[in-house]
Amino acid sequence: MRQGSPALPAFPAPERGLPVLPELADRLAGTAARTEPEPVGGGPRLCEAACGYWTRRGLSARPAEVLAAPGPQALLLALLASAGGEVLLTRPCATWYAPLARLAGRLAYHVPVPAECGGVPDPFALLETVRRIRAEGGRPRFLVLSVADDTTGTVAPPEILHEVCEAAAAEELTVVSDETWRDTRHDPHATVFVGPAEMYRDRVVVLTELSATLLPAAWPAAVALFPPPPAGRTLRTRALAVLTALRAELPPPVAVAAGYALTEPAAVTARTAAAARLYGAVTGAVHRHTAAAGVLGRPPQAGPHFYADLGELRESLAARGITDSVELEERLSTALGHPVPGGHRFGDDPDALRVRLSALPLLGAGDDQRLQALDAADPLRSPVVGSSLATLGAVFGELATA
Repeated sequence: MRQGSPALPAFPAPERGLPVLPELADRLAGTAARTEPEPVGGGPRLCEAACGYWTRRGLSARPAEVLAAPGPQALLLALLASAGGEVLLTRPCATWYAPLARLAGRLAYHVPVPAECGGVPDPFALLETVRRIRAEGGRPRFLVLSVADDTTGTVAPPEILHEVCEAAAAEELTVVSDETWRDTRHDPHATVFVGPAEMYRDRVVVLTELSATLLPAAWPAAVALFPPPPAGRTLRTRALAVLTALRAELPPPVAVAAGYALTEPAAVTARTAAAARLYGAVTGAVHRHTAAAGVLGRPPQAGPHFYADLGELRESLAARGITDSVELEERLSTALGHPVPGGHRFGDDPDALRVRLSALPLLGAGDDQRLQALDAADPLRSPVVGSSLATLGAVFGELATA
């Protein structure tokens, strides 16, 4: 059990996100001449804006409990490197969690997710995994989860999360809650989001990547909210020391834009809401097109991704020389003309024929096309989106044909 995961072959660059808001672009351009450096961990204005962001979501926050960095990877690495012990991840999980655990010198263990959702571990499997680690002389320390899950596009029900938090508390685990996609729920009135910090505040670090929702992808920024003192103070101090050693400070113009976006002016919140509606429409269509070919998957509820299980098509795929997720990734990436990562990249068993499909490449290559989709009352009527979905349906339909 105590073995590291094998290295994966290189994969193309991350997906290109939605176009930048003109208002944010103007604000960034207006700060380009700023020369004073942003402190490592974030300056007072940025940290205060982050506190306001979390307060509006029902979490008490003080600037002394916040850290900012150029991306969530730096924050998670600093957190994992700041304390000993093993790391628990879900299976599947975001592609960057496990490599950062290895980089921090921590062993990572994957725990299967429940049938209802991804992003959080099955509570009974979590307890069993912790006990097995301890029986082998290990010391489980961190549990990384994502209620609004980037990999599967699902949102964990509060009752399941409550059981997970009870298990984590019983085993004295520090929970790292990646809440990047919480505001991109496709139907926010029907899908309830409850984070672990609302249940287990004293041992939860909340992590939010701003460049996935509030800022464009080209402006990497993320913030983390640590538990209150005394435990949270020690953890934050150690993480800040790692960020300082890495010189992981935000570029000043990006820090200004991030602080502004965290105050959530009307233009920013309107764009986030429009993006959520767009993701919901397109991932819902992807779900329907693939289901028509016999593909299984949990209905997407948040963010731009849908996790597809082609296990029912195993015989048909084997006839085409596709026997695992590595070969499936290669075939679909070639057929669709954009990267389609296989489940092995998310910690899944390569023999499980799973891939993650994204709405973003279906919106078109240029900013004009993506803006049209973002502004459209019905993006599925867009010629670009309609053509992309038709191609996707044809590719999966062909794979399903015996």
